[in-house]
Amino acid sequence: QVHIVESGGGSVQPGGSLRLSCLVSGFSFSNYRMSWYRQAPGKERELVAAIISAAGTTNYADFVKGRFTISRDKSANTLYLQMDSLKPEDTAVYYCNGLSARGSDYWGQGTQVTVSS
Repeated sequence: QVHIVESGGGSVQPGGSLRLSCLVSGFSFSNYRMSWYRQAPGKERELVAAIISAAGTTNYADFVKGRFTISRDKSANTLYLQMDSLKPEDTAVYYCNGLSARGSDYWGQGTQVTVSS
């Protein structure tokens, strides 16, 4: 049975940092494209960052380049998103996603990130 559980969200002031974690079970972590998405109120879900290969190649949305870092710990089946220099426009629910080459597509329940002074 597949489980994806995000944690680490919360409230922070502009310029602050948060580290999101995504614990995965039930599928082979290394064989999936692992990504972070976010969805702000009234907006569509958008890709934030992804690890797109077994070698760990990363991809970032332009609006987080230089501020966010995606990483993974294969031994712990955990995906991370280090978020620095947070802005109010980063406020959203952040979701972890696992996507296989065969189209298996798994989502977590999301974790709220609020950036406000």
